[in-house]
Amino acid sequence: MKKILLILLCLPMIGFGQKTFVPDDDFEQFLINEGYDNVLDDSVQTSAIDTISTLYIGFFISNISDLTGLEDFTLLKTLTIGANLNLTSLDVSQNTLLEYLNCSGNNIASLDISANLALNYLDCSYNQLTSLDLRNGNNVNMDINLFSNPLLNCIDVDNVNWSNSNWTMMSIDAHHYFSNDCNTINDIYDASKNNKLIQVIDVFGRQQIHAELNLLMFHIYENGVIHKNIIIKSY
Repeated sequence: MKKILLILLCLPMIGFGQKTFVPDDDFEQFLINEGYDNVLDDSVQTSAIDTISTLYIGFFISNISDLTGLEDFTLLKTLTIGANLNLTSLDVSQNTLLEYLNCSGNNIASLDISANLALNYLDCSYNQLTSLDLRNGNNVNMDINLFSNPLLNCIDVDNVNWSNSNWTMMSIDAHHYFSNDCNTINDIYDASKNNKLIQVIDVFGRQQIHAELNLLMFHIYENGVIHKNIIIKSY
């Protein structure tokens, strides 16, 4: 009985002592500046961060390159990452309550928000994305800004037709296009020189024969690829 009692008394102490690994000194220094930590030792008390719902990373810090440790911000709903951190990767797969994500102005190469079922806003503009998976089952409730990602072509989405109709040219670059499975469609897209154009339609589904200025049109190819095009007159 005494041994059992001793074990029970020790359990809260074990839980209280749990730490989160934070290898990036600049990220940990940011957490120290915010009052979530006090010693630069590559770790923070998990209990100090696992109840935080809003986080702006980058205040007075400009060199963060690794956000390992972010996974233990389990109640995080709003995440803003300051521009110009030289940040190349971002993993928010464990932040499943996330509703708002702004990571614009960095060098992020890939992003997968398929585990973020509550996300309703994403700004990942001005990055170096080459792959982006938005298939979280909640696209119909999402606003996005992916403008100025020159290396990105295909974007994985819940529903291609809905995305084409609701995410406009102000949200994405002209060369971006949507797919239910970019791993498959990329192979087709790379062979675009063999594509046969079968139809050109406007946003209302009306067939277009002649190109018109300032009109968003969809070029539909025989192999299933859909290109967005708009011709703007310059003065």
